[in-house]
Amino acid sequence: MLEIQNIHKKFSDLSVLKGVNLTIEKKEIVSIVGASGAGKSTLLQIMGTLDTPSEGKVIFNNNNISLLNKKQLADFRNKNIGFIFQFHHLLPEFSALENVCIPGFIAKKRKKIVEQKAKELLDILGLQDRIHHKPSQLSGGEQQRVSVARSLINDPLLILADEPSGNLDSKNADSLHEIFFSLRDQYHQTFVIVTHNEKLAKLADRKLVMEDGKII
Repeated sequence: MLEIQNIHKKFSDLSVLKGVNLTIEKKEIVSIVGASGAGKSTLLQIMGTLDTPSEGKVIFNNNNISLLNKKQLADFRNKNIGFIFQFHHLLPEFSALENVCIPGFIAKKRKKIVEQKAKELLDILGLQDRIHHKPSQLSGGEQQRVSVARSLINDPLLILADEPSGNLDSKNADSLHEIFFSLRDQYHQTFVIVTHNEKLAKLADRKLVMEDGKII
């Protein structure tokens, strides 16, 4: 589904990625581990078209998305990729339901359909009684689950998660990890997860180790 071909990334004179090659299969859960500065987050951002490589190609379902312009990339991202970050980035003035709906509204989907899907996702994630609460009224674990629901609202084929349980205690982290696997089984999504959590890394179908800008 996703193929990374000879990806290099430089910032001024600093080489962050040094010829990364990687193939991700549909419905796979892949974890990426490595020390800070190994290039994990940069690779994830290039996979998600949030950043562009200095050299190399990103192939998604046999299409070279490296050739798309900014508007085409934005459309592609909104339709095909969901993001989960360490910090949930929820908008404080909106309720949980409204936060989940926003990407669907950006995609110009019908309001009624988006809201129904958002309610279903929040229900699956155990937040059916919290849909009208604002982020400040939710616990850290609940806020992160809202961000997971938001990442799924447009039925993306690929979910990219960067330290998704980094700010959670062990109980909430374990709960979130279980959610990833049940969502994969239910919605057939593909997950690539950058993590320092060794327990999560071992649960994945494949664990990739990065060091000094390369997958070793």
